[in-house]
Amino acid sequence: MSDAAQPTAAEVRTAAEAVKAALDRHLAAVERRSGEDDPAVYEAFNELAVAAEEYDELLYDRYDEVTPFEIPSGDDSLPPYTGPEEPNALSVLIRRDYAVVEPQRLLAQAGRVADLETGTDPDSAGGSVHAALGVLFGEFEPDEIASRHKEFGLEEGDSTLWVAAADEPAEPGEWLETPFDQADPQRVVCRFDVSSVFDDELDPDDDTVTTEPLEDADH
Repeated sequence: MSDAAQPTAAEVRTAAEAVKAALDRHLAAVERRSGEDDPAVYEAFNELAVAAEEYDELLYDRYDEVTPFEIPSGDDSLPPYTGPEEPNALSVLIRRDYAVVEPQRLLAQAGRVADLETGTDPDSAGGSVHAALGVLFGEFEPDEIASRHKEFGLEEGDSTLWVAAADEPAEPGEWLETPFDQADPQRVVCRFDVSSVFDDELDPDDDTVTTEPLEDADH
């Protein structure tokens, strides 16, 4: 960008003040939230994201500097949104990949769970990786598996979470046979990805900390 097109220092300062104000509004909305899906919190989050993105762009254009955080955005990874403006229902689709790197640890953990908690024959539960996975994923919630994966002999791969809008809630049992066939990228409100590829993109000599959402992802 040429010097003539660069934003002024005052414009960067104004954008920074806008971020501060958006942070205050977001915190106030969170403190007053009426439930997990409070629209005021969602609106404040979006306002903060817009203000932070504007500040980040001006900061870079003026000073060739970046912020140490990243507001998740699907602009680069999703097609244009074509879903309803006011969704009446949502679908949350999650994929987490793992590699079985320590089979013996996995088998031992499954045998211990079967012996202490489920009443299943521990020799049967720990007899194969297939059986062990069934015991562990049947006993623990997916989020607990994610937080304790090393204990179970697993190594995390890529993961993604999609929040997709729907016109109406699905009927009970409607999609159970093919739960992911109806995933429409053009109805995804937001998505949060975690991958080691993001780490590879960082400069090893750069002290900047970049967070990748899981993404959490609260919104």
